[in-house]
Amino acid sequence: MALITRFAPSPTGYLHLGHAYSALCVQQAAMSEPGGTMLLRIEDIDQTRARPVFEDAIYEDLRWLGLDWQSPVRRQSDHFAEYEARLSALAATGLVYRCFLTRREVNEIAGAPHGDLPPRFTSGPLPQEEEEDRLAAGAAYSWRLSMSACQDRLGTEFSELFWSEVTANGVVSHKADPSVFGDVILGRKDIGTSYHLASVHDDILQGITHIVRGEDLRQSADLHVLLYRLFGASPPLYQHHRLINDDQGERLAKRNDAKALRTLRDDGATPADIRRLVGLD
Repeated sequence: MALITRFAPSPTGYLHLGHAYSALCVQQAAMSEPGGTMLLRIEDIDQTRARPVFEDAIYEDLRWLGLDWQSPVRRQSDHFAEYEARLSALAATGLVYRCFLTRREVNEIAGAPHGDLPPRFTSGPLPQEEEEDRLAAGAAYSWRLSMSACQDRLGTEFSELFWSEVTANGVVSHKADPSVFGDVILGRKDIGTSYHLASVHDDILQGITHIVRGEDLRQSADLHVLLYRLFGASPPLYQHHRLINDDQGERLAKRNDAKALRTLRDDGATPADIRRLVGLD
């Protein structure tokens, strides 16, 4: 099977050095095997923050870096109907439920946080009559994945989930524990989907075999392998790279314009300079 990987930025700001490093790592992975392919995906499900000017800048900055990708580019905002179908299929089997609580209400009743994850929420659905009353009143709701329903559906297989990671010492397997996420949101109130659902759906659809991303997303693999199982697909290999930090040791953010690629380029930096700055030279 040929290696297929992807770079999947969100057009909510200009790319910075951290994005450059991640994109270059993706390119390296694609080039590591004969016939390897790099895809570009625009993850713009949050239309309140995504901007066309930032999407255009992504293409410009990546080409300036010397990166190329196989067409077409998949834009998530063009595929909301697909994500809705995924949610509907999960709802039909009782694996997701409607949650009418606000974020504050969820935080008040949720369990303690786990690492970098938000507090664990496992409240479950409302009684049918109360849910029908909320729906009749037009109350907004999100869709949450029921971990207890997943455990019931998969049985012992739930505790046997694992994901595999490419490391300097070869491929290493990790036991997955999706329960640390609690009843995670798969369909937000405002956009009808979520990063987790849309990303896994697209990776399956695009035949992604290797996912290369920052180590800040490592724990999400525990949840994603569960979604792969629920969707009837095999998970890819994962590879997590170090993060690029600012001068204070904090992870770079898009609001940090001083490290934006276009700012560095305007100041005279070359693609070779960028590679050196991120430690690839």
